Amino acid sequence: MPRLPFLRRPTRRWFGTTAGAALAAAMVLLWALAAGLASGLAAGLTPASAQTTAALMAPPVARPAVIDARLGLHPDMTRFVLEVTEAVPFRITTLANPYRIVVDLPELAWPGGSVPVEGKGIVSRYRYAVVEPGTLRLTFETAGPAKVRDAMMLPPRDGRQSRLVLDIERVSAEEFRRTASAAPPTPRHGGEVRPVPVVPTPAPPPPIIPAALPAAPPAAPTQAPQAPRAPSKAEKPLIVLDPGHGGVDPGAIGVNGIHEKDITLAAAREAKRQLEASGRYRVLLTRDKDVFIRLRERVAIAREADADLFISLHADSIGSGSIRGLSIYTLSDKASDREAETLAAKENRADALAGLDLSAENDLVATILIDLAQRDTRNHSKRFARTALEQLGREVKLIPNKPHRQAGFAVLTAPDIPSVLIEMGYLSSRQDVNLLTTPEHRERLGRALTRAVDAYFRSLSSGRRG
Repeated sequence: MPRLPFLRRPTRRWFGTTAGAALAAAMVLLWALAAGLASGLAAGLTPASAQTTAALMAPPVARPAVIDARLGLHPDMTRFVLEVTEAVPFRITTLANPYRIVVDLPELAWPGGSVPVEGKGIVSRYRYAVVEPGTLRLTFETAGPAKVRDAMMLPPRDGRQSRLVLDIERVSAEEFRRTASAAPPTPRHGGEVRPVPVVPTPAPPPPIIPAALPAAPPAAPTQAPQAPRAPSKAEKPLIVLDPGHGGVDPGAIGVNGIHEKDITLAAAREAKRQLEASGRYRVLLTRDKDVFIRLRERVAIAREADADLFISLHADSIGSGSIRGLSIYTLSDKASDREAETLAAKENRADALAGLDLSAENDLVATILIDLAQRDTRNHSKRFARTALEQLGREVKLIPNKPHRQAGFAVLTAPDIPSVLIEMGYLSSRQDVNLLTTPEHRERLGRALTRAVDAYFRSLSSGRRG
């Protein structure tokens, strides 16, 4: 879910010139109330009347406010993040008929209407509403039985406010019934979950009992930008495969009428099968069906999942039917420079680079730091491109002139994830179309791609040992 644009500059939005006028009016009202109370006491008002008047004078208690709400796809779960101005207690209930997850929170100031928000992954959609004074309820409708694997209230750090994080995963109907009486997962990093039994029929959870939250630890200092890492032996690298186009965007249309979106999805599924069969990788597809996904959202999926490598699959088309073969693109220097400037110019730069908060830096410093990280990422992207061409060239035909190319494709702009775009062939070539539509050719592509990924991560590991 995109960040809420009207919350990016709250101080200017909420405390502008009109707010100054409102503040002045409030001060006049308070002065009038104070004058009335003084004259009332002088006239012999009862203490109870004085207390009532004093209560009217008391300023309203400011409620915690929502800064951002977003859903992110991970290989085996959907993550929901609610960024708030201060930590709050929460309570989780899982219900069936229909399947949904309910989270009760203290009443929050949440700008915008409480209309249902489209979901991702196991979450079909979610909505929020004040169900009674002092209680706001978040309801996640799930596509089948699901559970909250992890729940945590993270303290403020790295330029971010407190965050409620829920990891929601799909489970079987049998596991759902088996865990129906289990308490929600133990929260981490502050916050508190009040255990509520999971029940198979709708039932409103009991009211929230406010609980004291532990003091937040001090924010971590700003770190230097990190190069793409060689994952530890205990951690399988995550490869994100991006089948180009989809949904209302068919991509190129082949000489036999086939759409690029179908070619790329079939190839991505086969590559995923072979990479996972090796037992060495986790694999996430940006789409696993015929749906439209915006280019920037494809990059966001990879970054949200903390990907180690991003591979976008496409099939080109030109006017000539005689040109054929595979090529690989990495991000051009000029496009990378523009991306660095764009990231540095953002008002909220806490997410510009993984592990680095740039929100306190000026544009020049932020641009330099982003550029340093991008240079290293581009070098790793080029390293993988060379390795992939070497392996793919053993299985399929490469274009004869300079198969490694550079361009400003939007899906290659992640500043901290090595990324390549593979043009698997030309749909304007009948020979390439005939190959790309056969399972045998897709199997050869997947096999070569797996060897390339193996060689790339071996080089990272050897570099780390060296």
